[in-house]
Amino acid sequence: MPKTTQLRTYTVREGMLDEWVERWRAEIVPLRLELGFSIGGAWVDRERNQFVWLISYEGPETFADRNALYWASPERKAMNLDPDEYLVHTDDRTVEAVEPQL
Repeated sequence: MPKTTQLRTYTVREGMLDEWVERWRAEIVPLRLELGFSIGGAWVDRERNQFVWLISYEGPETFADRNALYWASPERKAMNLDPDEYLVHTDDRTVEAVEPQL
């Protein structure tokens, strides 16, 4: 399958941004990488209480199929991490890279 990249923007509950980032780093990223995803970067926008990141998958399955595998995995369930406890809004967009013409 061709590479699929999503730009994800999460609005985090007031006062929980740093805790969300730490759980993302410690729990979500390692499992995503183990399952063949790549992380293109992550940023916090403290003024808007948002967390923004790029996640990609390029492999034999579709992004959606691999994402479903992530959510159904025993490792994900063992995290005991309910995104609704942290996130008030999510915006996931599939994006394509554009190279500048120089």
